Amino acid sequence: MTDTTREHPQDKQNEHDGQDEHAPHGTRLAFRTAVEDDIPALTELVESAYRGDSSRAGWTTEADLLEGQRTDPEGVATVVRDPKSLMLVVEREGGIVACCQLEHKGAHAYFGMFAVRPGLQGGGLGRAVLEEAERTAREQWGATEMQMQVIKQREDLIAWYVRRGYARTGKLSPFPYGDERFGIPQRADLAFELLVKPLS
Repeated sequence: MTDTTREHPQDKQNEHDGQDEHAPHGTRLAFRTAVEDDIPALTELVESAYRGDSSRAGWTTEADLLEGQRTDPEGVATVVRDPKSLMLVVEREGGIVACCQLEHKGAHAYFGMFAVRPGLQGGGLGRAVLEEAERTAREQWGATEMQMQVIKQREDLIAWYVRRGYARTGKLSPFPYGDERFGIPQRADLAFELLVKPLS
């Protein structure tokens, strides 16, 4: 049986070093590794950030590009249970406010399934999560580079990553048309672009 209780380096202190801009004064973010019991809440969080009307409260919505689901409990469970991956859970005052996937792929780490509650987007929470993910990949796995794939039509999101040190490679991968586990495309030209950042 796969061990799903791997300790995240932050689990011991259970709080982020910096203040959360969205929280009342003195409230901190807590980072930990996801466990089985988190799967329903994480699935709901990812869906709320990318699909449907609820996602339009934030700026990361893909609702104009894709309908249907963004993920499902099986997809989240695969990450939680994979010994080469971890799902980073971000909590504030006991509630889950963000998450991301990290996958160990040798010299580099893959970053995905990044979600911030729509009503909390735009004020620095996402940046704090990304920085923690980079620190975790570097310190826990010795990764020297972070990689991710972003839908190339998401120019606003790509620009956000570029401002945080990620470089566009121009390397494209096809969108999995016909596989509704990844959503129902609303246009015929979707593709993923690879973004990379050295982790020094």
